[in-house]
Amino acid sequence: MTKISFLGAGSTVFAKNLMGDILSYPELQDATISLFDIDPARLRTSEIVAHKIAEFFGISPRIEATLDRRESLTGADFAISMFQVGGYKPGTVTDFEIPKKYGLRQTIADTLGIGGIMRGLRTIPVFLDIARDMEELCPDVTFLQYVNVNPMAMNCWALNRATGIKTVGLCHSVQGTAEQLADDIGVPIAEINYTCAGINHMAFYLKFERDGQDLYPRIRQVLDEGRVPDWNRVR
Repeated sequence: MTKISFLGAGSTVFAKNLMGDILSYPELQDATISLFDIDPARLRTSEIVAHKIAEFFGISPRIEATLDRRESLTGADFAISMFQVGGYKPGTVTDFEIPKKYGLRQTIADTLGIGGIMRGLRTIPVFLDIARDMEELCPDVTFLQYVNVNPMAMNCWALNRATGIKTVGLCHSVQGTAEQLADDIGVPIAEINYTCAGINHMAFYLKFERDGQDLYPRIRQVLDEGRVPDWNRVR
């Protein structure tokens, strides 16, 4: 039976979406869903949501909630990170405001540059501590860095350099950008085949096709005709 550990499961909206996706697959409907968080109230909310999702699908996964990270990780096949070290306040706000004070205005401040570096310095030690637990409790686990875990490239680099844990970085920006481009050219996303490569927040679609037809000319046409919304023009 597959065991999936949600680290930071008090991020209820993300937990709900991920559990809904995971439990929609027949192969995982008998999985153990292990929810861990440091906030008892938020953890309880996510536990209730997990049971509601199982009820909706008419399935019976094993759902457990714990305030003990090591308990959640013990025997896990997959672990998903769902937390932000330092939170939005003061963490993210500080990453913006201090550089801004000295003339550096950042767009996002969680990928590269001084904001990304500071966020990485907060996050990487926590990930390495988690990885040490994994090496002891679930050495064959696949660690999926997904929710609120930027700077993705730095985090993955650190884990790959310093630990033996298999880690994969995921970001919804890949499928999200594909959907936006599909909408710009009026093609259903389900009909598009694409290949995307790069690092997080700086990736490129090497292929964007429908039925073997290159769709880049249509994207350029939409751009040339000024039909792309201003907020999406850079993509």
